[in-house]
Amino acid sequence: MDLPSAGERIEALLGGLDPPARRRAEELLGIVTDLYGAALGRVVEIVGPTVARELAGDDLVASVLLVHDLHPVSLEERVGEALGRVRPMLSGHGGDVELVALDPSVGAVALRLLGSCDGCPSSAVTLQLAVEQAILDAAPEVTRIDVDQPGRSVPVALGDKPACPAGATPPAPLVPS
Repeated sequence: MDLPSAGERIEALLGGLDPPARRRAEELLGIVTDLYGAALGRVVEIVGPTVARELAGDDLVASVLLVHDLHPVSLEERVGEALGRVRPMLSGHGGDVELVALDPSVGAVALRLLGSCDGCPSSAVTLQLAVEQAILDAAPEVTRIDVDQPGRSVPVALGDKPACPAGATPPAPLVPS
């Protein structure tokens, strides 16, 4: 079982309840989640940082650690490692990618494409297919990636996130602090 499918199943079950029963069920889930989170927090303390990092190498364990804000590897480090994994492919095309800024509070990442990737017509495809997937695999809590290109910053919608409605203003780009 993975976290997304479990979450979908929980939502489906909650959706079938009348409002008072749903509120009670959500409160119960919250209490159980807090209890398991506290216990998991103690486990992470007991095993120490080396074993916690090893445990975080498992996708399901990493997902649960993220839910409880217990992941032992920072968002910046995980994104950096993800970019390191795609750099060989980018350099094969004369390009590179640079992490410009991060905002963990909203799950936003700002990147800059360098070399041949900068302004390349296929850079958006490269970003979506390689860089985006690498980041999402390493940091599923990322909800937005902005790509800094000369003269503009382009927000990239992730996964099945809704596109900006016609006529609406896209969100402001993440700016480095």
